[in-house]
Amino acid sequence: MCRQFFDEPLSLHTSFRIGGPARLFLVPKSVEQMLCALKLYPGAKLLGKGTNVLAPDEGVDVVISTLGLSNFRFDGDLLISDAGVLLSKLCVESAERGLSGLELLYGIPGTIGGAILMNAGAYGAQIADVVEWVECFDGEQMRILHRSQLEFSYRDSVFKKRNWLVLRACLRLTKSDPEAVRSKMEKIMKKRLETQPLDLPSAGSFFKRPHSNFYVGKAIEQLGLKGFRIGDAQISTKHAGFIVNLGSATAKDVIALAQTVKQLVEKHFNVVLEPEVDIW
Repeated sequence: MCRQFFDEPLSLHTSFRIGGPARLFLVPKSVEQMLCALKLYPGAKLLGKGTNVLAPDEGVDVVISTLGLSNFRFDGDLLISDAGVLLSKLCVESAERGLSGLELLYGIPGTIGGAILMNAGAYGAQIADVVEWVECFDGEQMRILHRSQLEFSYRDSVFKKRNWLVLRACLRLTKSDPEAVRSKMEKIMKKRLETQPLDLPSAGSFFKRPHSNFYVGKAIEQLGLKGFRIGDAQISTKHAGFIVNLGSATAKDVIALAQTVKQLVEKHFNVVLEPEVDIW
């Protein structure tokens, strides 16, 4: 039986700490329960750790969480994981076994399912580099897609394009020295702490990079917008690519701030920004 919550504040389930209530919030504990919930509520919003989501102030009808899909196992250099497992946990578990391939992704919040959906990446690496196959639900049936079928590109995948749900994935890693893997992860986390506003609620980089030689945070900083705010939504003073919640920001505040930034960047750089964050 799915765990069920009524009028559940989405602010408790998003890294932005923003969002009104979900009339019904379901947490299936198995793939079978997940498929049952999806068939009962085909229009439901799907949510992992909520690290790349801006939920509306007025809330939504039904939300189905993937966090109950929490099993994973190793088979040699293969890692098979349910969609709801945190990416950071898989990084640590892989390092302990001397398996390399996820180090540069360490510190990316959220689940492996969410990471595959948006092809999460950092420091020149992306989850697409190690995905072998993905089991998913296309709205009617289960499918297993191999890496050549996943249509990965910058912050995109077949799952995002077609609104398919990732249920389970297989990652192919490489045998390495556990200490070397851990050392690289520690350096990555140190760099994140030094350069990103991890002490305030946010959804990470708010905008996609429009092309490889255009740095959104640098452009926003050049416009003098560091620290600019609408309500309690603020352009981070530490990294201008982040919008942070100073305490009581609303979704409307964040959207208004993002729209202002988008207009100014287009006016001064002739570049149209698109949100990386999933705005419900």
